[in-house]
Amino acid sequence: MTLVLASASPRRAELLRQIDIPFTVVEPEISEEISGPEKPADLVVDLAQRKASAVTRRLESGFVIGADTVVFFEGQSLGKPADEEDARRMLEMLSGKVHEVFTGLALFNAAGGNFETGLSKTKVWMKTLAKNNIDLYVKSGEPLDKAGAYGIQGRGAVFIDKIEGCYFNVVGLPLSLLFDLFIKMQVPTWLTRKDGGNGE
Repeated sequence: MTLVLASASPRRAELLRQIDIPFTVVEPEISEEISGPEKPADLVVDLAQRKASAVTRRLESGFVIGADTVVFFEGQSLGKPADEEDARRMLEMLSGKVHEVFTGLALFNAAGGNFETGLSKTKVWMKTLAKNNIDLYVKSGEPLDKAGAYGIQGRGAVFIDKIEGCYFNVVGLPLSLLFDLFIKMQVPTWLTRKDGGNGE
């Protein structure tokens, strides 16, 4: 069984390794630009489908995982910052406030052409951040490739007071939801084998 992660995100790859699921990575060639007032739930599921579909078209068999994550705050969907100034703007916006993180998942069967999708939402409480702490964090480079300009699994963890919902969703790959999709699509994994094997 071939499982493909349609994402260049090292965080998503690390989470799949964490749960001992063999996979390969194929980066999808699509635009991830956020535009318009589209609802975040619709946005992330649509982008996850587009990513998985783009990679599926290049395969004859196997299963493809697509995922997309956005931070949503006061009517705005925040993806990855364009530059340091944009990262600073996002962090100042989220400072001392509650925001939501949405991740859409899509799982495609390359051989059968069928697919399943899912959505995870987590509420995140961020501390009030001092300007110099924002500046130092932005200069570290960590915020620049992360939705909402922070990484809860990295240095950005010190800015988070609490969350309500799935932690792994905030990192970018809600693992419990992914396994629900595996079950629906009958993807073989170590959880579906009596001997606890790795599903290969």
